[in-house]
Amino acid sequence: MEIDGLYSILAPLGAEKDVSMAAHTSFRIGGPAALFFEPKDPAELMLALKKARELHIPVTLMGNGTNLLVRDGGVEGLVLKLGPRFSGFNLEGSLSVALAGTLLSSLAAATVRAGYMGLEWAAGIPGTVGGALAMNAGAYGGDVKGALQWVEYLDMPTGKIEKRQPAAAELGYRRSSFSWPERVVLRAAFRIEADDGQAQARMADYNQRRREKQPLQYPSAGSTFKRPPGHYAGALIEEAGLKGLSVGGAEVSRLHAGFIINRGGATCADVLALIEQVQARVLASSGVELTPEIRIIGRDKA
Repeated sequence: MEIDGLYSILAPLGAEKDVSMAAHTSFRIGGPAALFFEPKDPAELMLALKKARELHIPVTLMGNGTNLLVRDGGVEGLVLKLGPRFSGFNLEGSLSVALAGTLLSSLAAATVRAGYMGLEWAAGIPGTVGGALAMNAGAYGGDVKGALQWVEYLDMPTGKIEKRQPAAAELGYRRSSFSWPERVVLRAAFRIEADDGQAQARMADYNQRRREKQPLQYPSAGSTFKRPPGHYAGALIEEAGLKGLSVGGAEVSRLHAGFIINRGGATCADVLALIEQVQARVLASSGVELTPEIRIIGRDKA
C-alpha cells in the first residue's frame, strides 16, 4: 500500500503513522493504525478520502472510540477520526446543530445549561454526534431517532454532500442508514424546546443512575451486547451465573453483567474469547443468542 504517499499529503495537516489505537478507544485496547488522521473540516475529510481511494488504501472511520474494539494487530490503511477537531455546535431557534465530532454528552449538557430540554437522555452517552447517529444511540427512553430534525452527510457512492430529514425507516434499534462506509455524518440538528424547569434535575438523575449501575471506573465499550427481543442482555448473563467470569484482563462486570471491562492489560483476544464464552453459556442456559453491539475492527496479531 502507498501509505508513505498518503502520509506525505496528510502529514502537513497532522496525520501520524503507527498510532496506538488503545489511546483512542475507551476500552484502552488495540494495536497501531498504519496511518491516523483527524480532519478539522469537510474539506480535509474529503481530501483524505479522495487520496486514499486514488492510492487504493483502505479507510476506517471512527468517532470517539467508545463503541469500538480494535484487534491486537492494529488497523491497516488509514484511520480517520472525527473527534475534537471536527466539533462545535450552535443553538438555532428550536434546534441544536452540531458537527459530527461533538461529544453528545457535552451537547446535551450545554443545551440544558442554555435553558432548553429535549436532550437530557443523552447526557451520559460518551460518543460523538456522528457515532451516535450511526448507531441510533439512546438511553432512558430517548434516542437519536426521536430527537433528530435533519442530518448533513457525505454520500460515499456519489461523493456529494447531502442534507435532509431522515425517513423513519432509516433508523432503528442500534442501526442507522447513516453509517460508514455508505455515508459519513458531517452535521446533525436536534429538536429542543424551552426548559420546563426540570431538565437539570432529569439530567442529574440520569447521570446518577448511570454512575450507580455502570462500571465507569474501568475501561469498556459500554454495553457489549444488543438487547435481544423480549430480554435484557445483562439479565440473561447474570442469570447464567457469569458475573466476574474472566479471560486474561477481560472480565464480565460484577456491577453490571452487560458490560465486559478491561480490568488491566486486557487484549482484544481476551475480550473476543470472553464474548464467545458468554454467548455460548447464555445460549445454553436460556436459548437466546446474544449479538455484540460493539464494533470490532482490525486484524489479529501475527
